[in-house]
Amino acid sequence: MTSPVFVALTGPGLALARRLAAALPEAQVHGLAGRTEGADATFADTLAHLRDLFAAGRPIVGVCAAGILIRAVAPLLADKQAEPPVIAVAQDGSAVVPLLGGHHGANALARRLAEVLGVAAAVTTAGDVVHGIALDEPPPGWRLADPAAAKPVMAALAAGQPVRLDGIAPWLAALPQSTDAAHVVTVTEGRDCTGLVVHPQTLALGVGCERGADPAELRDLVARTLAAAGLSEKAVACVCSLDLKADEAAVRALAADLDVPARFFTAAELERETPRLATPSDVVFAEVGCHGVSEGAALAAAGPDAALVVPKAKSPRATCAVARSPAPIDAAAVGRGLGRLTVVGIGPGQAGWRTPAVSAAVARASDLVGYGLYLDLLGPAAAGKRRHQSDLGAEADRARAALDLAGQGRDVALVCSGDAGIYALATLVFELIAHEADPAWRFVEVTVEPGVSAIQAAAARSGAPIGHDFCTISLSDLLTPWEVIDARLRGAAAGDFVVAFYNPVSKRRRDHLARAREILLTGRPGTTPVVLARNLGRPDECVTVTTLAELSPDMADMLTLVLVGSRESRLVDHGGRRWLYTPRGYAAKLGEPVAMGETA
Repeated sequence: MTSPVFVALTGPGLALARRLAAALPEAQVHGLAGRTEGADATFADTLAHLRDLFAAGRPIVGVCAAGILIRAVAPLLADKQAEPPVIAVAQDGSAVVPLLGGHHGANALARRLAEVLGVAAAVTTAGDVVHGIALDEPPPGWRLADPAAAKPVMAALAAGQPVRLDGIAPWLAALPQSTDAAHVVTVTEGRDCTGLVVHPQTLALGVGCERGADPAELRDLVARTLAAAGLSEKAVACVCSLDLKADEAAVRALAADLDVPARFFTAAELERETPRLATPSDVVFAEVGCHGVSEGAALAAAGPDAALVVPKAKSPRATCAVARSPAPIDAAAVGRGLGRLTVVGIGPGQAGWRTPAVSAAVARASDLVGYGLYLDLLGPAAAGKRRHQSDLGAEADRARAALDLAGQGRDVALVCSGDAGIYALATLVFELIAHEADPAWRFVEVTVEPGVSAIQAAAARSGAPIGHDFCTISLSDLLTPWEVIDARLRGAAAGDFVVAFYNPVSKRRRDHLARAREILLTGRPGTTPVVLARNLGRPDECVTVTTLAELSPDMADMLTLVLVGSRESRLVDHGGRRWLYTPRGYAAKLGEPVAMGETA
């Protein structure tokens, strides 16, 4: 569970939120603007802020009436398995009520907060009320074979019936037990058991593979090996290997498929396991500097008291082995893990235009890297994060810094405006990886989350101008020679594309927009509508409509997107304003289209 956000609406509520947050590492306190002096972050719209936090997957502790929290998140409720905890705390500290996510951290968090306040948490989930144990939310190091199988057992416990515990699990010891109980809870690393099966994650899965091995081959080898040994995949705590394999797609895909961390060891660390190997190999030592990868990694991860339960199994291009620890394995404490770099596009600036996937990545991140203005636009979402900001023009430094931080094992969000892949830093990240190949970047998982681009926001604000074919062209020749830009402009003019100009005018570059206009005028009339959209989604947003003939560099700057219609683009008056749209060819069904540049 990520660190919670305490939300306070009054001064006394802020004081209580501060007191509770002090008991939790990295918790943040957000307060209503004008009423909560000294909060980590402030907001003006309570319901909107609560929805943003909930959509981002942040646990919420509202020091306010439960009804406020319910009204805020009710429209977003869809999947209780994915929704974050929501807890209401009375402003006087007299009550702590988990409202959502009871078995996904809310009950445990509520109890912890109640201890600070010296009150009882108002836990209402049946299993927790009767025995203080949530069978469908096992503690770290334990997994259920089938979470749905917990429901009838919890119902029986709530009705006062005992269970039969087959195996040892300390966290279940307090359950009422009987040898002839109707419901059995089986604790095992094995597979093919019926009823409620609880797996201790005591198995370390060591793997090795040739460079570029097919992920399906490794996955099939592991599945066959575990099945032959009678072991469940859910008893696996981690996938581990030599550090040279940290960037192997097969190893990463296997860890993701098993939903466990991937952990890596140096050759020297694996070589220390040689006395315990079942099949040491001089050939392997000559190649990578240790006598066994899969067996050595499994034993290193499982610890000094571990035993090798499945020696090395092989396929044409992969190997695997399994070691068992006497207790569940804390995967985060063994070897070296992967850092994560998510390149995110936060849209033009308005929080409502930020996708849930981007909000979740920002909420999860430990570090934010970006241009200072873009980090500021995140508002409360950036509170409590390590900020690494730099000026415009330092794009390569930002991307490199983000990769370096992720290479240290951190969870990093590289923040771009608009969409991360449209004139932004996603391409630079991959270019750096391709050309610099820093060994530390082998330990970085890179993902890209899309955002709302300025062209989409400008189109939405002005109507539907990109409803048919369009293109985007940056007028900055800082990275692209003007000769290339000129050729693309002439192609857009010849093809009659709707054209969006990014970076249209700067202090240094005053004539490119005028030159682009002259090129487009060779293929479309001066009455062609043009949209100038500046600071979209921000308080000083401005959207105006002019014509191609009237367009001049004085109308735009680097914060402006210029959207030029095609020969087919049209204007229509509705609701007291003029809208621009580009038809897709429905004229035969809708009647004759209005002539370009005229009002319908």
